[in-house]
Amino acid sequence: MDLTEARRPWGRTVFALQALLTALVVGWVLDVPSKLGFALYTEQFLVTVIGLAIALAFLNARGRAARVPWRDALAAAAGLAICLYIAWRYPVLVNTLTELPVDGILMSAALVLLVLEATRRTSGMTLVAITLAGAVYAMFGDRLPGVFQSRPVEFTRLLVYLGMDTNALLGAPVHIGITVVIPFILMGQILARCGGSEFFTDLARAWMGRYRGGAAKIAVVGSALFGMISGSAVANVSAVGVVSIPLMKRSGFPPTLAAAVEAVGSTGGQLMPPVMGAAAFLMAEVLQIPYAAVAVAAAIPAVLYYFALFCQVDLEAAKRGIVGEPAAQLPRARAVLRDGWYFPIPFGVLLYALLVMNTRAEYAALLAAGVLAACALAFGFRGHRYTVGEVLRAALSTGGAVVDLVMICAAAGLFIGILNITGFAFGLTLQLLTVTQHSVALLLVLTALMGILLGMGLPTVGVYVILATLIAPALVQAGIAPLAAHMFVLYFGIMSMVTPPVALAAFAAANIGGTDPNRTGWTAARIGWSAYIVPFLFVFSPSLLMHGPALVIAWTALTAALGIWMGTIGVVGFFLAPIAAAARALFVVSGVLLLIPGDAFRGANYTDYAGLVLGAVLLGREIVRRRHTVRA
Repeated sequence: MDLTEARRPWGRTVFALQALLTALVVGWVLDVPSKLGFALYTEQFLVTVIGLAIALAFLNARGRAARVPWRDALAAAAGLAICLYIAWRYPVLVNTLTELPVDGILMSAALVLLVLEATRRTSGMTLVAITLAGAVYAMFGDRLPGVFQSRPVEFTRLLVYLGMDTNALLGAPVHIGITVVIPFILMGQILARCGGSEFFTDLARAWMGRYRGGAAKIAVVGSALFGMISGSAVANVSAVGVVSIPLMKRSGFPPTLAAAVEAVGSTGGQLMPPVMGAAAFLMAEVLQIPYAAVAVAAAIPAVLYYFALFCQVDLEAAKRGIVGEPAAQLPRARAVLRDGWYFPIPFGVLLYALLVMNTRAEYAALLAAGVLAACALAFGFRGHRYTVGEVLRAALSTGGAVVDLVMICAAAGLFIGILNITGFAFGLTLQLLTVTQHSVALLLVLTALMGILLGMGLPTVGVYVILATLIAPALVQAGIAPLAAHMFVLYFGIMSMVTPPVALAAFAAANIGGTDPNRTGWTAARIGWSAYIVPFLFVFSPSLLMHGPALVIAWTALTAALGIWMGTIGVVGFFLAPIAAAARALFVVSGVLLLIPGDAFRGANYTDYAGLVLGAVLLGREIVRRRHTVRA
């Protein structure tokens, strides 16, 4: 905690709560309670962490006046006290909840209200409004006609169920968010505060800065590297964009384009293994598969995502005549690696633990964080040897960075509890299949639109939880593989970050770039065009999710990459020189033909061949035309 935080009213209390939250999570993952002889319910641990997060949500005054209103202080104390009471009484309450004890009803009601208000303060009103609408439906749904009718639910029964049942507030979203995701965020906090973000940014500059459009390529590579640890689009924009966006503007990119490139690059960080966004860990839990399997399946789509963005910025730079930075102004790759050579080691440890040792994801993250902390203490960065206190403060700051995550997961748990107790999710699956007449294509389009719509006001975790509960079962019932269905839902939840009219990552980048948020959002959607197509492809082609023979996977990935390149040439309208409208359209057609996976349906290989031939003809024509122009 720095001096400013210490002097702020409640500053020491906030830091103590952050430290306690982090210590509790680390201790639970390392199984410290059982080693000390304490037998605790998991729910006792979860509700205690929720209480700490509620207190931090009300006390943390970042972005407001330093003074904490007495109402917020009272709410913080009440939230923590209620959660501690529930944790203490839980062994008794869990056996008497069916009898609806008075203290259980009162504590549940207060806890639900505090969770909703804390969620509103940290993440906005959208998820809160959806949850409240669900509560109203739970109370009056039994009076609705036909297919909209739900099971009758008593109000007191609803309160106790939402506040204390393991299928509601204390269910899977909170459990995964606290026990699995927080250790990865802890690793990211140590990395960011011990020079990791500067190392990856400088490495990207050293590798890409000298090429045409080098500043934009720095943003792409830097966002991909930093996204491996942050898993948050807005956090990625904030960390990388403050360097990359001014660089792009100085090199000649228009401010809107510079902000859009950073927004799209940062958004892809939630897709980039080994550390994807929090929703990916929830996906692994929902599907009951190892997180490593999710990361492996996401590898090709993530690479295609960044390859498309790389092609886009390269052609935009060529079109605008933007050259790279002078070599004298760029860091040397050898010098950057000499200063921070150990930063890749924790990622190697993480991958080895996940893929070879088959270690639990949360334990692997703590192991990697421990290796990173040891390296920072032993070797420092750029002449600064970090002290134990600095590394410890970096780790303990995790408690403040995860408040919004805990509250989003808690509110999502309430929503899932409402769906479970009313039976609405099961009924909606049947209705969706009936309305779409089991049309997979129509169901996918509807899911994509819902993902983008929900993403206007929700973080990716909230979008995924809602769609995974409501829509993904219908996709599976329609014949889509469960992993492909959930990956599709995740993909469009992520793309909502750069899809107008409300694109949170684009808005954050526009703020840094000093440009119009709406124009930035539309430009980002154009730049990320392929990301709206790839999810439809891997639904019909398991090879894009690393399922199938190696040769088929390689061929599918290669043709998809070529298709993205061709399509991007058409979208940008430039190859060796500006391209006419008719030729641009043909490039797009070639790209679409190549993007269709060869194993999507019988005879799909012929579309690849047709796309290759058409693309070769178009490229040859542009090369000949360029030569004639040069000779003239």
